[in-house]
Amino acid sequence: MPSTDAAPLTPLALSEDLPPATVMPIWTPEGPMALWRSVGGTLSLAADRCPHRGMRLSHGFVRGEALSCIYHGWSYDQGGRCLRIPAHPDLEPPASIRVATGSVLEAGGVIWRARADDPSLPPDFPGFVPLRSLSFAVSRDVISRTLGGESAGPGILKGTLAGSAVILLCAEQAEGTSLIHLLAPADATLDQRIAVSRAAETLRRAAETGTTEAAA
Repeated sequence: MPSTDAAPLTPLALSEDLPPATVMPIWTPEGPMALWRSVGGTLSLAADRCPHRGMRLSHGFVRGEALSCIYHGWSYDQGGRCLRIPAHPDLEPPASIRVATGSVLEAGGVIWRARADDPSLPPDFPGFVPLRSLSFAVSRDVISRTLGGESAGPGILKGTLAGSAVILLCAEQAEGTSLIHLLAPADATLDQRIAVSRAAETLRRAAETGTTEAAA
């Protein structure tokens, strides 16, 4: 697997979707990864494959400050080093047993894939808060054309849904699909947020079917 620090700054997930002591699967240009948050709240990113039998670590569980594989319970710290092999409790795992890791940042309720060698900080979106994430079975370009908005930077679209200004953080996924993190006005009412959420689903249908069904 190539170095996981080669990818540019990319939105991965919303903070509220990854509470302490949880792990979730994500996709990056390097391949599938496991994004997890320790009991203490520390974010970590690891290759989604246990070196032992290849089981996906995103199917595992978090205990304390370690991520454990669900298959045989091998545990890894936030730097990817193997801490414990339950079948051999007295064995100190060799340093060679480890999983590749990546860098992540968290800002404004969004978790970003970062580069260890790049000091860039995630963009700031004053007046907007995360609303939800949606998977689209089309590329970012198709979503942009369907939305009819404007680009505000790499992978960042500004537009209107249900009469409200919105920001879409677009992360390209495998096989031409996309993951969208939707930001809505911070002062939007509950009814307005519901309307924006429903309009986002309409946008998805329009983008995936190639129709002109209005989302705004």
